[in-house]
Amino acid sequence: MNLADDLADGTATDRTATERSSTDRTSTRGRPRSEAVERSIIEGVMQLLEEGVPLADISIERVARTAGVGKATIYRRWPGKEELFVDVMRVMEPADPKLPGTSVRDDLVVLLETLRRRGLAHRSSAFLHNVQAQMKSSPKLWAAYHATVVEPRRLLGAELLRRGQQNGEVRPDIDVTMMYDLFLGPMLLRAVLRPEAELPEGLAEQIVDTLLEGLRPIAP
Repeated sequence: MNLADDLADGTATDRTATERSSTDRTSTRGRPRSEAVERSIIEGVMQLLEEGVPLADISIERVARTAGVGKATIYRRWPGKEELFVDVMRVMEPADPKLPGTSVRDDLVVLLETLRRRGLAHRSSAFLHNVQAQMKSSPKLWAAYHATVVEPRRLLGAELLRRGQQNGEVRPDIDVTMMYDLFLGPMLLRAVLRPEAELPEGLAEQIVDTLLEGLRPIAP
């Protein structure tokens, strides 16, 4: 069974990511969505990638032919192939989590645990690793992925730390974006720059708890 087949029966990829991206586009473009058609398009891209077709050689026309739809059907859902590829990558990765909202500590643990799992997914899937490497080699495609996926995650992390400053959970005298980088850094280092490093369970809690010790508000 290949990845496209797994996507269809929900065993290898997170179907909620497909549904979420479909819902987002429905609200912004005002067109009724067909989940089955959208899934067939995403499967078409994945099939081409599995066959070894480089991202740079995948055109909307080729995707349409593989998925058995018209080009207009694709363009009604995505303005270009960059946006389509970003959604394909979203489906392939673990979905963004729903934060518990109980405390800054709990929310940060969930965010870092998701990053840990993405790191494990990339290590265990040569296919996923290869696709992301190809995305990084295309400035336009990587910029679209960064603006649509990476930057919103960073803004979310900064916002929860800002909320923590307001309610007294973390120091108010440190820039929230720099603070969030402090939390992300150790996990990113292991997940991306040191592929031989372990990513054990409990690592997210260890990083968050260690850093929060130094970021608690200073008593007057």
